[in-house]
Amino acid sequence: MSKHETPMLLEYWKQTGGILIEEFHAVKKTSTNSQRYIDGVIILGEETRIGNRGDQELINGREIIVVQVKTGRLGMYLMGQTLFSMRLMEKFNPSKITSVALCRYDDSIMRPLLEKHEGCKVVII
Repeated sequence: MSKHETPMLLEYWKQTGGILIEEFHAVKKTSTNSQRYIDGVIILGEETRIGNRGDQELINGREIIVVQVKTGRLGMYLMGQTLFSMRLMEKFNPSKITSVALCRYDDSIMRPLLEKHEGCKVVII
C-alpha cells in the first residue's frame, strides 16, 4: 500500500474497530500463480488493535471486512480487487464477508454495478 492509502485504511478502521491485518497475504506464490495481498482485513468482534499474520487463524467462523484502497476515483481496477478479494477470503471460512472498495471519489455509474454483488460496497473517505 502507498503512504497515501494507509491513512485512508486506518481512518476507515477507526469506524469499525476489530483486529486490522494490513497487507494480508491471501495467496502464496507457486509455480502456477502469483502471490496476492489484500490491503486490509478486519476481524470484527475482537479487541481493536493492529494484527499480525498469526491472527489470520482468528478468521475462521468470524465476521470480516476485506478492504481494498485507492486514492482516486472508484474504477474497474478497484472494483475487480474488491470482488475477487472477497472470493479469495472464502477459503479462510469466515462466517460473513463484507468487501469494501475504499476510495476518495465516487463514480455514479460504477458504484451500482459493484454494489449489485452481495457483500460488496463502496466507502468514500
